[in-house]
Amino acid sequence: MSTAGKVIKCKAAIAWEIKKPLSLEQIEVAPPKAHEVRIKILATGICRSDDHVISGAFAMPMPILLGHEAAGVVESVGEGVTCVKPGDKVIPLFLPQCGKCKICRSTRGNLCSENDLCGKGLMPDGTSRFTCKGKALHNFLGTSTFTEYTVVHETSVVKIDAAAPLEKVCLIGCGFSTGYGAAVETAKVEPGSTCAVFGLGGVGLSTVMGCKAAGASRIIAVDINKSKFPLAKQLGATECVNPLDFQKPINEVLFDLTSGEGVDYSFEVIGRTETMTSALASCNNNIGTSVIVGVPPSASQMNVDPMLLFTGRTWKGSVFGGWKSKDSVPKLVSDFMGKKFILDPLITHTLPFDQINEGFELLQSGKSIRTVLTF
Repeated sequence: MSTAGKVIKCKAAIAWEIKKPLSLEQIEVAPPKAHEVRIKILATGICRSDDHVISGAFAMPMPILLGHEAAGVVESVGEGVTCVKPGDKVIPLFLPQCGKCKICRSTRGNLCSENDLCGKGLMPDGTSRFTCKGKALHNFLGTSTFTEYTVVHETSVVKIDAAAPLEKVCLIGCGFSTGYGAAVETAKVEPGSTCAVFGLGGVGLSTVMGCKAAGASRIIAVDINKSKFPLAKQLGATECVNPLDFQKPINEVLFDLTSGEGVDYSFEVIGRTETMTSALASCNNNIGTSVIVGVPPSASQMNVDPMLLFTGRTWKGSVFGGWKSKDSVPKLVSDFMGKKFILDPLITHTLPFDQINEGFELLQSGKSIRTVLTF
């Protein structure tokens, strides 16, 4: 029996308050309104950004339905939707592409003005499509994928190759694309260059892969968790450094390792202000470029020596790897299908959706790179 136009009752994992495990509940998912799409989620990854909300580091309104790295199948569409149809395999886009705003029309950026990085937690019309126990639930980044069904605006979904394995390409919805793109799209790493990647989670390792794909001759992986080093080397790191092994600041260590020159490109993929400034300071003092990839804690501030920038370094931010989402995600999926890159090493755990809290425990303890939940 068709569910189009009807409220769907389904299972979801809700964050009722910070610093508490997610609660598995039955929710009601309203039908899509005009220019909206309802998606049956089949696989969703657990990303550090989701954990930042649970910990309180990334302030969002509660209660909230988290999740933003997923893949699924279109269940139904609202009036006026032409970009996808029921039955299409799709990836929800936490960074939309409206095609109309100044940034979407520019070739120099990808941060569509319709994004919800500020944390409004609602659909573009100011309402929610999710309720639980009579209470409306906030949306996360316009996607909310920790649920069997979600509703997104048509600017936040894209059709992908029907043959793509959703339990793998869901990573293209955030982690892989964010890290890989930071190197090849945002920084535009040059062949023969020296790179340093701070943080070896799923996004950091994807950055390592991007540096290798761009032709970097030296890729220095930096992390305090040595268990990440073998995989980093497998994916392209030429050497690995643990800051805890040294008495001096890590930026000085990197200058020593590069004969006093500093690295050409550095990437902060943790989300800590201290390592952001260390990554900047590790760059060559004139032509070095440092890219902030990790989500900074809400309301955090930095004290930076302006001389680090005055002498010529470039400091950049990168959201979703600099990719224009609707244009790039299908191409990235096609590249994966064409074996231009691999995703399997990034997926260390696959769990049923009911074990979502175990997945977060694996992330918080540093035992996983990416856990993918399947329905």
